[in-house]
Amino acid sequence: MNATFIAFDGTTTQVEVDEGESLMQAAITNDVNGIVGECGGSMMCATCHCYIDDAWLEAAGPRNDGEEDMLESATSEVRPQSRLSCQVKMNAELDGIVVRLPETQI
Repeated sequence: MNATFIAFDGTTTQVEVDEGESLMQAAITNDVNGIVGECGGSMMCATCHCYIDDAWLEAAGPRNDGEEDMLESATSEVRPQSRLSCQVKMNAELDGIVVRLPETQI
């Protein structure tokens, strides 16, 4: 399965993502600039903040419990499309997902 990350400067990176793997882990494994993942995916920071492309919002599902609170500490603008990429797990429905990255994570 594939995910496309679009950096704030427009740089596009397409990566392979395994079933059940988080978008954050896929980004870190593939050296995608713009995802830090400081807490390693335990939802204790907001350094994996991303914007799910509008076409994929429904398939990505709603924010998980606690995600709203963590997003309050994000350094970039929080939008309706904002998610913590550590909380979005890849599945067949998300194959081809497009994820936009904020200007900064720290």
